[in-house]
Amino acid sequence: MSDLVVYGVPFSQPVRAVVWALLLKEQPFEMILINPGHSGEGGSRHPDYLAKNPGGTIPCIEEPETGFTLGEAHAILTYLAQKHGWTDLYPESLQERGRIDAYLHYHHRNVRECSMLVAAKVRKDLNFSADMQEQSRRSIAGAMKVLDQQYLAGSDYLLGDQPTLADLAACAEIAQLSPSFTNLYDFSSFPNLSRWLESMAQVSGYDTVHIPLATLGDISEQAPSIEVLKAANMQGFKALKDSG
Repeated sequence: MSDLVVYGVPFSQPVRAVVWALLLKEQPFEMILINPGHSGEGGSRHPDYLAKNPGGTIPCIEEPETGFTLGEAHAILTYLAQKHGWTDLYPESLQERGRIDAYLHYHHRNVRECSMLVAAKVRKDLNFSADMQEQSRRSIAGAMKVLDQQYLAGSDYLLGDQPTLADLAACAEIAQLSPSFTNLYDFSSFPNLSRWLESMAQVSGYDTVHIPLATLGDISEQAPSIEVLKAANMQGFKALKDSG
């Protein structure tokens, strides 16, 4: 049987969430690089890619044996978990799944705003205004308070005593801002969240999927060049190929 194909770039948070789950569950896959936002060959706006994923987002998966394709990271995560029986990450209980799904919906326009701070540094062409960045910081602060004082106040992970798809999605977004990587946000006022981040760093696959961010390093004072960003992506791509 042919391996699953994952389209995207290793630096992308949604891509990292999907790849992390695949590494954690030791599910073979092949990554094909797709340039987000570009309409040329190999870009996410090229007609060939849009035929697979009409939204033009990354990641997208493809099952070569059937031709089935699916976009949107959270849809991909829940699909793969159900297909392969990853009940540790996505339990059989409808109530437990419902809570995971609820977090995955909450993630957008809340926790997902963490990527705005990174994008503002690495995508100067998008011209994120100071007001937009400040709004993102307010949204992030509100989301971190919810995670710290609600989700993590009485449990080791977001929804219990072991990580689920919710934790993988959340950590792939949040950890990128930490001092270990881009150093774009101070989490010291969120003790439960900080403890959770330390625990998530021990989950299998964490180091591999964060290689692009470790390669990029601290960008709090100076934005990286496009060459540095490309190098970070290629280091991540190489690590994923080696892990397979």
